[in-house]
Amino acid sequence: MKNPAAAESRRLLGLLEDALVREDRLWKVPVFKSGHIQGTDISSSQHREIILWLLDMNRTFQFCPETFALGVCVLNRLLSTVKAQPKYLKCVAFTSLVLAAKINEEDEVIGSVGELVAQSGCHFSTAEILRMERIILDKLHWDLYTSTPVDFIHIFHALLVFGHPHLIPSIGAGSSWAPDPESPTAGTEHQKRPPGLQAALWTRQVQHCMACHQLWQFKGSTLALAIITLELEALTPDWFSVFTDLLKKAQVDSSEFIHCKEMVDEYLHSLEFSLPPNAVYIFDGAQLHEEEARGRGRPKLRAGEQQADSDDFYDGFGRLYDEEAAPEAGKRPFDSPKQNVSPCPPLHPAVN
Repeated sequence: MKNPAAAESRRLLGLLEDALVREDRLWKVPVFKSGHIQGTDISSSQHREIILWLLDMNRTFQFCPETFALGVCVLNRLLSTVKAQPKYLKCVAFTSLVLAAKINEEDEVIGSVGELVAQSGCHFSTAEILRMERIILDKLHWDLYTSTPVDFIHIFHALLVFGHPHLIPSIGAGSSWAPDPESPTAGTEHQKRPPGLQAALWTRQVQHCMACHQLWQFKGSTLALAIITLELEALTPDWFSVFTDLLKKAQVDSSEFIHCKEMVDEYLHSLEFSLPPNAVYIFDGAQLHEEEARGRGRPKLRAGEQQADSDDFYDGFGRLYDEEAAPEAGKRPFDSPKQNVSPCPPLHPAVN
């Protein structure tokens, strides 16, 4: 009689090998030089801002995490292939997400391009998005389906479940309960996890890491393994043997992995809020009303728009916009208004 667990483990190893082959063939990211993508005026802060905006759009459209990750990979591959101007960045990013959704999402989830544009609050026309789709597909040779860091998170999680069943109480074995914690470092109290929670937390962490251009020097398999290893160190004393097993299967260079793990640890810690241990807070309703009143009276600000030199690639972009139109003063291509409303009420330490 065949062992179902062994058969599943072999299937997962096959999936991992296929994902690594796709990653080796298609992985490509923009090179940053002097704070900008080489050969363009797109800064590292603009790159990070547009990826975080894509993450927000992904939630708005209720797409799966795999769609966001693939959209970012498509965007980065394009930015590493052509010289794009900052004013086109939002349109390129939005279209990359739409293309990723057409690969990963069901038709009833996606809806029409016009509906997506309306939900996003952007001012693109359907024709502009369709023309941009053709530009991206032509530049990437219609080969969009690359392996993403989120794909590797799921594969490694499944390998842990079937290869190391003693970890199931810590990492969970299913995906039926997958919350959407607000913080990328949420759930750091390592207790017994409900099914699928650990994979959901790893996914959230890798999504935030994808907005850090310094971490894009590492492949998605290395980034995913670094995030998982940081958690395994706290979850189990047997973490090293588990880690070496995954490292061998993922065919990741050990020195590169160590460098990645250190950078991921530093980056995730930078996202945490520094709070005193065992702090107790009380709600101050009066201050909340004052802050809301001040927020209603504040003007919204916009930053300046940048221009860049054109090349052959801009011929395709030129059809999307009126190049002779004067840019609106003080407007940046992917700025969006932000409400000055705190996500939580004002709190003060309790007085003994």
